[in-house]
Amino acid sequence: MSPPLRPAIAGLGIIGLRVAAALRSRGLSPAVWNRSPLPDQPGWVSSPRALAEASDVLQFFLTDGPALLSVLSEMRPALGPGKIIVNSSTISLPDTKAAAKLVADSGAAFLDAPFTGSKTAAADGQLTYYIGGDPDLLETVRPLLEASAKEILFTGPSGSATILKIATNMVSSTVVGILSEAMGLVAAQGIALTHFEAALDRNAAASTLSRMKVPSMIAADFSPHFSLKNMLKDASFGLQLAHDSGLQLPILTTVAEGMAEMAGNGRGDDDYSVMACNYLPARA
Repeated sequence: MSPPLRPAIAGLGIIGLRVAAALRSRGLSPAVWNRSPLPDQPGWVSSPRALAEASDVLQFFLTDGPALLSVLSEMRPALGPGKIIVNSSTISLPDTKAAAKLVADSGAAFLDAPFTGSKTAAADGQLTYYIGGDPDLLETVRPLLEASAKEILFTGPSGSATILKIATNMVSSTVVGILSEAMGLVAAQGIALTHFEAALDRNAAASTLSRMKVPSMIAADFSPHFSLKNMLKDASFGLQLAHDSGLQLPILTTVAEGMAEMAGNGRGDDDYSVMACNYLPARA
């Protein structure tokens, strides 16, 4: 019988910290590393190479593609057959392809594995992973992903999961964008936003997202579940994919401009629902 796979987490931000905790709750002991040192974290190692040496399956939760490629390059001497890279960072399609090639050239294996779900979902083991790549490889790492997942959705070849993640985040950002505009309109007409919340809740347009975001937007609680700067980054990926495909995305373009304005005002680390402050200045 083969020994159990040794997990590792690279990137201990909002989600990575909670996925590491979810693994520990299953009796696993992931090695962990973060660019900003967190030596008090259980399983802490001092470098990307040490992380690769201490594990078989390395799951990444990093800010962007350049960060992922940099860390993979640092750990490359410790990669090779038997090592599996699971990239759960939301990055561009070109960076996904570059990461997959770097990993393949090292002899290791690569899964394209972005997720949907907030920090609460991560803490509760309720993330949904989109998986692009070899389905047999998915089955190998499934027990580790299940520690933090309510569902694992196979999407096809590597890159497909990244595209779907970008596309679904387009929907999330534009929904919150129009919610912000609608709430601004209601407030400008002197109607209490609690009435808007009640009316929307009974409308076919209501959704899990609106029910999650509207109360916090009314309360001006913009503590980050998904930061504005990361949603803006993902919108830029969508716009680049559209450009490469010869498409125009006027709705996403407008919402991205609003997010950029808020980020430029120093709100990039707030939840992306802080877009409401473009239309509800009293909540800024």
